[in-house]
Amino acid sequence: MVIVKPAMVLFDLDGTLVDSVPDLLVAVNNMQAELGNPERAEADIRNWVGNGIEKLVERALTNQLDGKPAPQDFAEALPIFKRHYAESNGQHSCVFPGVIEGLEYIKSLGVPVGCVTNKAADFTLPLLEQTGLKAYFETVISGDSLPLKKPDPAPLIYAAGWFKVNPFECLMVGDSISDVKAARAAGFKIICMSYGYNHGEDIRDYHPDAVIDSMTSLPKLVTR
Repeated sequence: MVIVKPAMVLFDLDGTLVDSVPDLLVAVNNMQAELGNPERAEADIRNWVGNGIEKLVERALTNQLDGKPAPQDFAEALPIFKRHYAESNGQHSCVFPGVIEGLEYIKSLGVPVGCVTNKAADFTLPLLEQTGLKAYFETVISGDSLPLKKPDPAPLIYAAGWFKVNPFECLMVGDSISDVKAARAAGFKIICMSYGYNHGEDIRDYHPDAVIDSMTSLPKLVTR
C-alpha cells in the first residue's frame, strides 16, 4: 500500500510516539500505596493503557481489563492518581526509536500535522513539551478537548474541519484498535505501529491499511 501525499496526518501519542507506561506505572503504584492497595505490574499497565486515565484507574483498582470498581472507590482514587501522575508525567517516558525521523519526513511533505490522543490536556501538553515533540504539531486534540474521544471519529473529523481538508484524503498513524475504529469511521487511511498498546492483541488482526515496526518506514508508504 502506498498513500500519495495525504491532505493531513494525525498521530496518536501514547504507544505511537511515546512510551509513557513508566510514568503511568509510577503514578498507579503511588496511588495504590496511598489507598493501601497492592502494587500493579508493568506488564499489566501496558495491557491497560489507551482508553484514558479513568479507564486506567478502574483497571488498576480491580486488576481487570473490564473491571468496574465501586463508585466511591473510583471517586476517591481518581484525584489521587491525577496528583501523582502530574508529578511523574514526562519524567520516565521516552520517545520511541524512529519517531523523530518519521515526524521530520511527514513535516517535509508540507501538510498539516496534528496529535490526537485520549490523554487529558493537562497531561498531554506537558508530556509533549517534556519529550520535545510539541513543535511538530499544528494542533493537539486531547481526550477532553471534545465531548467524544477515540474510538469515536469526532476528534479526527474535527481536525479535518479545522484544517479544511477532506477526511477521505487524510492519514492517521496510531497503534490501537481505538485508532483503527476512529480512522475507519472518519474515512481516514490508518497506519499502525506494531509495538504499541493494544491490550495484548496483535493490531494486524484489526486490518489497518499497514503495520510498521518503525516510523523510519513512513517514506516507503507515504509518498510526495
